[in-house]
Amino acid sequence: MDKTQQNYAVMFADIAGSTRLYERLGDHIANQMISGAMKLVAALIKNNKGVVVKHIGDEVMCRFSSADHAVKCACEIHEMMELQPVQHGIGLVFRIGINWGPAILREDGDIFGDAVNLAARMAGLAKARQIITTETVKQRLTSIELLPKCREIDCTHVKGKVDAISVIEVMWEPNNVTHMSTIISNNVAFTNDSKPLCLYYQQKKLELISGSEAYTFGRDISCDQMIVSTLASRIHAKIEYRRGKFVLVDESTNGTYLQVHNNSPIFLRREEVILQGEGVISFGEKININSDFLLRFSL
Repeated sequence: MDKTQQNYAVMFADIAGSTRLYERLGDHIANQMISGAMKLVAALIKNNKGVVVKHIGDEVMCRFSSADHAVKCACEIHEMMELQPVQHGIGLVFRIGINWGPAILREDGDIFGDAVNLAARMAGLAKARQIITTETVKQRLTSIELLPKCREIDCTHVKGKVDAISVIEVMWEPNNVTHMSTIISNNVAFTNDSKPLCLYYQQKKLELISGSEAYTFGRDISCDQMIVSTLASRIHAKIEYRRGKFVLVDESTNGTYLQVHNNSPIFLRREEVILQGEGVISFGEKININSDFLLRFSL
């Protein structure tokens, strides 16, 4: 028999890149690493007055009676994973989705309902080291520390919903404020929907088209393109498609260098810039045309 419907903050925390982890390290070592991370996460959930509902593969589902507790727990999960030692050359990272709303709590401890489905959808939108949530969660926050960390990054339609959903990212890192760089050449036209972005890294070529999901770069195995340089961060940078433009976003410790055509290189640290024309990108080190870790791009 189902219990009465109640409001919960529902959170899904999923280990990013787990499939690649198993492929690279094998089942035994990968399972040991993931199990260890899940135990740490379970402890944080409990410390933040949450309840683990169940594990779904390499993902944990949990519930909280407070939006503040859920968001605080999500931030602590990412902070904790940043402090964990790298094992076998890999540092595990999570992607997290949160939603608030009515759900039915069953006697077996499971919960279900529209709020749960939307929380899972937010987790699906999240990239490695991200916390993605909804405007509903933001409105429920009372902490003066958590509210300034929330920023709207998109407005999207979700299956089963008539109105578009405001998608909120929780910027959990200290001083993690992204600014749009104004150092952009006036000699190159902005991108548009008809032009793909071509990326060239070592012997690999890739095309990003309009509507592409964010493409990530860094040392971590969860990244779409691993950069094995010691100067690159685990999750160093990403390229996002927004409103007809491809945007380079730095999320690193050492910063990202960008050179468009023959213009002077610019340095990004926690900043972003619209990609135009053709050029090169260097992760964590000044641009060296002979570097093995140089990314070339063209529109």
